[in-house]
Amino acid sequence: MQGPRPVVLSGPSGAGKSTLLKKLLKDYENIFGFSVSHTTRQPRPGEVNGKDYHFVTRDEMQKDIDAGEFIEHAEFSGNMYGTSKGAVQAVQAQNQICVLDIDIQGVKNIKKTELNPIYISVQPPSIDVLEKRLRDRKTETEESLLKRLAAARVDLELSKEPGLFDLVIINNDLEQAYSELKEVLLEVSRGASLPHMR
Repeated sequence: MQGPRPVVLSGPSGAGKSTLLKKLLKDYENIFGFSVSHTTRQPRPGEVNGKDYHFVTRDEMQKDIDAGEFIEHAEFSGNMYGTSKGAVQAVQAQNQICVLDIDIQGVKNIKKTELNPIYISVQPPSIDVLEKRLRDRKTETEESLLKRLAAARVDLELSKEPGLFDLVIINNDLEQAYSELKEVLLEVSRGASLPHMR
């Protein structure tokens, strides 16, 4: 895969990855591009196919996985999620830094590939804060909320593995977290001889 070194953003649901990512893509749309993941889950209200996710059937996704078209894939709550080579190449073809939003399982899978991204973990200050954020979203049933919290506990435990992440951002304050993220990505954009972030 040619082009600038990609960036992997990981962290439990509710840690603030998506918020940070949306801010970054809005402020620096000419520098960063988002790798749109595939999923077999149904779109949530307001989600757009091809923008938020590529919504596909399980059969379609399995066929592409079997054909070696995916860098990583995982199953969560009965749905498949994954990153296709094509999604990353589409961003790199625009000479942009490709940003991938990936769970911890995906991070471990990508470590086995030649992608060589910069790994950043976005984490909540605590599980209690995370639970409050997830409850405030009002998008989860109690059952799915408990599943997400259980997954978050595992995620946070696994993310302590030495050398797994190049940077860990504790998202206690959004502006502070955003400025930490920008500082690291500034180095990436310099190294890639892309238009500088200001």
